[in-house]
Amino acid sequence: MSMRRFLVLAGCAALCFCQVALAAGKGDAARGKAAYRSQCAACHNADSRQKKVGPGLKGLFQWDKTANGKNPTEANIRGKIDEGGNGMPGFKDVLSGQEMDDLVAYLKTL
Repeated sequence: MSMRRFLVLAGCAALCFCQVALAAGKGDAARGKAAYRSQCAACHNADSRQKKVGPGLKGLFQWDKTANGKNPTEANIRGKIDEGGNGMPGFKDVLSGQEMDDLVAYLKTL
């Protein structure tokens, strides 16, 4: 392998690593907890799966399926928060992108 090819491959690998590291750390769970308390806690328990107005969210990302039958992937959770449905209001016009990242980071800790 030529040195030029090696350097190109090493550069690509470094960029991929940086993207993964940035994606993994894009939300702050402490700030997300504050967002949860102000926007979600009135309807959802954080410390149990017991229903309040909506389902309790303890262990959300470990569930087999969410209440709407979807897998609890980050994309599906974000979509539900953005769009709402079944009595839940949508939050796409309420939460900023950073607030959503923070909220999802917090939900992953439940």
